[in-house]
Amino acid sequence: MRKLRVLFYGLTHEHAFGKLETLRRMDDMYEIAGIVDDRATATRPHFADHPASPDGYHVISAEEALTRDDFDVAFIETTNADLMKVARVFAEKGVPMHCDKPCGEAMEPYRSIVEMCHRKNLPFQIGYMYRGNPALKFARNAVRSGWLGEVGFIEADMNHDYQLDGYPEYISTFKGGILYNLGCHLVDMVVPLVRGRLVSAVPMIGAAPGDPAGSRTSGMSLLSFEGGAKVLIRTSSHMPGGIDGRRLRVDGTNGTLELCPIERFDGKNLRLEMTLKNPAGGYGAGLNVIDFGVLVDRFRDQLEDLAMIVRGEKANDQDYDWDLQVHEVSLRACGAL
Repeated sequence: MRKLRVLFYGLTHEHAFGKLETLRRMDDMYEIAGIVDDRATATRPHFADHPASPDGYHVISAEEALTRDDFDVAFIETTNADLMKVARVFAEKGVPMHCDKPCGEAMEPYRSIVEMCHRKNLPFQIGYMYRGNPALKFARNAVRSGWLGEVGFIEADMNHDYQLDGYPEYISTFKGGILYNLGCHLVDMVVPLVRGRLVSAVPMIGAAPGDPAGSRTSGMSLLSFEGGAKVLIRTSSHMPGGIDGRRLRVDGTNGTLELCPIERFDGKNLRLEMTLKNPAGGYGAGLNVIDFGVLVDRFRDQLEDLAMIVRGEKANDQDYDWDLQVHEVSLRACGAL
């Protein structure tokens, strides 16, 4: 199996060093052929607890990265403000990409980049890490198969407790604040669980307890969809327990599905609870606990799929229109659109 030569462009995204670790473990599929260290040139630096340097990797300049043509795939892991600027360059060069999120505070330039990649049938994978989560795959299938009946209400939250100096000031440079930065994950998670397109969004954004007045470190948004479902998404930068308290609850006419935490990497099994009024899908009435075992990596599933597409082992099945819809709903949800 041929290894794919990776250009890893950027070290300022929160997920950058996590992605590097995943790629290190996937050395049967990927070979990191060059890294661009953008920490000195980032437009708006992130406040994340990263190692001091990408030890053991070949660091190259941005100029070299943009002129070489021996990379099979580019990973775009810059600061949020630079993601689309860099992605456009590689879209024009025709290089398959894994690009982190969010995709900009407007529909452009993301829309034109997606349309360019669609015309070229070029993979442009966005780092919505929950797409590979087995419990969320189960939830999507349960709703799609009608096990919960008609979905009426969904609640989802994605919080953290970084407590990093300068974080409130950084995240508040975005109109949608933390709801812009994290809300796209929640939108990508919940929209497949409702019918129809977004009708309205009511965002509320402010300061989390203890943060300076005027900060945009806490947010919620109530979304209404054509099929009648209501969705409440919430984000906060001061939530004890951090990712361990992230939650999804789906209420339908035949049952309720609840997942908390959404993911875990503490060696304990990930479990989802589904309570049914009437039996469905081979599950009995009452409480059903579905066990997905121990998770070891939040990124691997997506990156395995990308490798198969780039190597031609499967067709490019990216739904470009869906990705545009997720971005549009995310922007409306955080008040940026």
